Amino acid sequence: MDSDAIKETAYRWGADICGVAPVERFAGAPEGFNPKDIYRACKSVLVFAKKLPHACLDAESCVPYTRANDLVTKQVDEAAFTISLALERNGINSVIIPSDDPYEYWDTERTHGRGILSLRHAGHLAGLGYLGKNTLLINDTLGNMMQIGALLLDHELEGDPVIDRSCPEECALCIDGCPVNALDGITVDQYKCRPLSVYKNEKGYVLKKCFACRKICPGSRGRGTT
Repeated sequence: MDSDAIKETAYRWGADICGVAPVERFAGAPEGFNPKDIYRACKSVLVFAKKLPHACLDAESCVPYTRANDLVTKQVDEAAFTISLALERNGINSVIIPSDDPYEYWDTERTHGRGILSLRHAGHLAGLGYLGKNTLLINDTLGNMMQIGALLLDHELEGDPVIDRSCPEECALCIDGCPVNALDGITVDQYKCRPLSVYKNEKGYVLKKCFACRKICPGSRGRGTT
């Protein structure tokens, strides 16, 4: 199977967008977080995403956005599982990267977690978009309203062009609009962010109580809104 056939498989099983990054593009990944640190046979990374409904950002309650995020995360993981099996039937082995949990790295003092592979960086390297100052991947069609998944393939594929773009230099809406000053335009301070983005109420429900950086972004709906 070539790159187009593999991407068509991803679309068939639920991807809204997808792209390919040769493993060599990850040379700058931190030690321990390179695709080859996860799967030594990896030669290419297939990255895909599914869209979240944009209107959930406009709800007065955080519950609709929380549920939409939970559902799409589950759908992405299920799609990755199905795509992996479909590729295996065609002689291509792949290792699934979770769309969110679980992960191994955890700094208790800073309440800082790190996925086994940075999916937003993988998405950028696979040509799916550029990284915003809010640290979110921004795609021309889906904006920042997407959940990302990936598979590490033991198959050498041609990569998609990397998008050479960034947020307008003068735009600082997400940085200025963060209620806890967790953004600096490059990264997010999870110690400040987590109390609102992973908020547990008295009933024990985990809610995404704040998504201001996603909502306020002019690129939230994609190209033409920036």
